[in-house]
Amino acid sequence: MNNFAFQTAASAKQVTGAFRDDKQAAYLAGGTTLLDLMKLNVLQPSQLVDINSLPFKGISETADGLRIGAMERMSDVGENPMVMQQYPAVSEALLLAASPQLRNMASIGGNLLQRTRCGYFRDTAFPCNKRQPGSGCPAINGENRNHAILGTSEQCIATYPGDLAVALIALDAVLHLESAKGKARRVPLLDFYLTPGNTPQRETTLEPGELITAVTVPAAAHARKSKYLKVRDRASYAFALVSAAVGLDVQGGIIRSARVALGSVGTKPWRAQAAEQLLVGKAPTEENFRAAAALAVQGANPQKHNAFKVELAQNTLVRALQEVAG
Repeated sequence: MNNFAFQTAASAKQVTGAFRDDKQAAYLAGGTTLLDLMKLNVLQPSQLVDINSLPFKGISETADGLRIGAMERMSDVGENPMVMQQYPAVSEALLLAASPQLRNMASIGGNLLQRTRCGYFRDTAFPCNKRQPGSGCPAINGENRNHAILGTSEQCIATYPGDLAVALIALDAVLHLESAKGKARRVPLLDFYLTPGNTPQRETTLEPGELITAVTVPAAAHARKSKYLKVRDRASYAFALVSAAVGLDVQGGIIRSARVALGSVGTKPWRAQAAEQLLVGKAPTEENFRAAAALAVQGANPQKHNAFKVELAQNTLVRALQEVAG
């Protein structure tokens, strides 16, 4: 771990302004990913700015739906009665993530910015286009069982590993950001994450010095009838091999609205809008669910060790839709 300066933020203006003079600064919230990457020398920030005193907290229901402060802890949001009842996919994604200790520490904003679990990214003995553009991607011809099958490029096949973002993208969540210039903006989470293309080092549209202050989720019938299903190698503390977040509004035996997203199969949380469009106006049958699942993985580009994800993703999605349609 490198030497670094440390300061505690007194205001959002101060913390975003820190980046104007020091582009290598990093925000410290829960630190559950940041400190790991610093110990591995993957990240070497010149200073850490502790943002835990900033007033970006609160879990509330507004006229626009659910609002979650970026500094809320994962466990508090996942166990919130209103979130559990009105947005079950969000609660389930949070409570199936990590371990209880990590959920008690990790913030919502930090969780949405977590980095890939690609072993080549986390081991500086290997080249990695995400760490050093142009150095190569050993995962393409190496161990790639956990890697992406959707949204990949010749530069990077690393999987986005998180749970919460998958559920939030399925339910049309919006991020609230504040910049070093004191400006606030809103970005649909669907547009926030980037596929690697030729710039795998850029993972989101977050600008230098910008801060996530909150996330909002619109209230909707498909949000109240939603589910997050996670398939993993072991039941405790494991990242997903495949996950699915779905929401359905079924009235009179017909699907009026549908939301579908997949996790751990894409280089970013993967919204399957073609699958949603197929489901709307149809009956909630296994035949229709399987047709939607086939569309959800259309264009998949599996590697040597992860071809199983194509079928596993479809089966996971069908099961999630069946359970929520129930």
